[in-house]
Amino acid sequence: MREILVETSARHVHVTQETLEVLFGKGAELEVRNMLSQPGQFASNQRVDIVGYKKNKATGELVETRMKGVSILGPVRKANQVEISLTDARSLGINAPVRESGDIAGSGACKLVGPAGEVELKEGVIVAKRHIHMTPADAEEFGVKNGQIVKLEVNTNGRSLIFGDVVVRVREDFALACHIDTDESNAAGCSGQVFGKLIK
Repeated sequence: MREILVETSARHVHVTQETLEVLFGKGAELEVRNMLSQPGQFASNQRVDIVGYKKNKATGELVETRMKGVSILGPVRKANQVEISLTDARSLGINAPVRESGDIAGSGACKLVGPAGEVELKEGVIVAKRHIHMTPADAEEFGVKNGQIVKLEVNTNGRSLIFGDVVVRVREDFALACHIDTDESNAAGCSGQVFGKLIK
């Protein structure tokens, strides 16, 4: 059975065209910095600040927190979505649930700040559930189906582990790869090119 490429997905933002124009000015378009492993997906040259709020323990006042220069991934989407790690969420003071991409109803809130303006998001901040992208042919080879929960064994030098609760996502335009966030990547000591073995 083939091994699966394991990629670390750092914090990033997806925006609608409307939000992009508020942040970067009317008529703004995402500029490709580099293509990503998933067909048609790219990291853009545009970056934004993610703003949250934490309560000052001494005064009880809300204090602004900020992560600067977070990459926007393209192309633009139908809904805004901010993907951060649990460590990021705690640092920002944002209550971000672990969700699959696109499942943003009732998720965390934040403010996005760009050079031309800012946008308050009432929801849309999530910690992405770890997942494996597959084509239907890949899913047939591995004997799994869309939405199935599997495990993935990752062998690294001194920090090998088995990730549970990995959701399989099957679509014709996907490329075979598992995506984990920076917390998960650090826990497994991932460095350089890493592969994992699917366990059903």
